[in-house]
This record gives sequence, structure tokens and C-alpha cells, in this order.
Amino acid sequence: PGVMFQTRKPLILASGSPRRKALLSDLGIDFSVVIPEVDESPLPGETEEPYTLRMAALKAEEVSTLNPSAWVVSADTVVVYGTRLLTKPATPNQAVAMLLLLSGQQHQVRTGFALCCRDHQVSVVHSVLSRVRFKAFGRDWAEAYVGTGESMDKAGGYGIQGQGGVLVESVSGSYSNVVGLPLAEVVELLTHYQVVAPRTETQSGPGE
Repeated sequence: PGVMFQTRKPLILASGSPRRKALLSDLGIDFSVVIPEVDESPLPGETEEPYTLRMAALKAEEVSTLNPSAWVVSADTVVVYGTRLLTKPATPNQAVAMLLLLSGQQHQVRTGFALCCRDHQVSVVHSVLSRVRFKAFGRDWAEAYVGTGESMDKAGGYGIQGQGGVLVESVSGSYSNVVGLPLAEVVELLTHYQVVAPRTETQSGPGE
């Protein structure tokens, strides 16, 4: 099948997330992956928006320093319930507890994302917020879901695009943001800096 975008400048995704990778790849965007090594501990009293913006900036800067001529896109996603910041669960038991906390409730998903290019002195950081409502479910559902193995590398202990979709009653706001990369906003930024461009019928790329 045809793809929607072509890539015009060297692009690096500063994330090891297979979901972020798939979201960009599905659009026909070419990029390499460099996984940043950063300390993801929240600062004392840090709320979700400053945290995700700081994390996204930190990840992009780390990779940008080593690859100054490339354009680097990074992201950081957290789940917020009340005033609690839910990052990735450390153990299966913690994942079950997170899911039971969210059962039958609405929570928020915030993704901070950054685009950096050191040579062009560009560093842009934004964040996007979505709201997700879970159906009400019991411990048996939570344990069965954690048993799939999907919980462990995901903020809030679930992935909406996998089997975790069965837990979700509704989403308000960007769906791809809940997966981990708000596509409309990220690709808008990439297009603005001409890192990618919409493909037109008359253009053909290599290997077509």
C-alpha cells in the first residue's frame, strides 16, 4: 500500500517503544532509533505536565548532543489519576493494583514530546492531554490482563492498542496520544521544519 509522507532530513526517534515506532513507520516516515539513557525519576512535587515536558526535552537533548546534524523526536507518556502520576509498573502486582485503581474511572494520559536539531538550534517541546474512561472490571480481569505481559513497559500498566483495548470504554482527545505519540501534533511539527512532507502522486521515492 502507498504511504502518506516522505522523509526529507535525517530523523532519529529517541525511544525504544515499539508502539511509537509503528505509529511513525505506518505513515511512511523513515527514521533510525537511538534509545536515550536518562534518569526518569520525577522531582519532588513535580506534576505531570512539567514532568513529561522535562523528560521529552531530556531524551531529545541527550540523543541530539551525539547526533548534532539529525532531527531528533522524543516523547514521554504518563497516566494521571487524581493527583497521582502513574508511570511504568515495577512488578506484576503493582500493575494489577494500578488497573484496579483505574477500573470504572476516568484518568488522563499526558504525552510530552520534543523535536531537537542541534545544528539548526531548534528545540521545541509540547504536550498533549487525552482522557480515558475504563469499564468497571474486577481483579480477575486485571490479573488476566497483566498475565498477557502487555502491562510491564507501559505507563498506567496498559496498552490501548493491544488487548488492553478491552478495558477501555471511551477516549476523549487524541487516540494516538494514549498509544504514546500524538501523531497529528508531532507530524505537524515535522512538516513545519520540512523534516517530512506529504507525498503527492507525482513524486516517487527510492525503491518504488
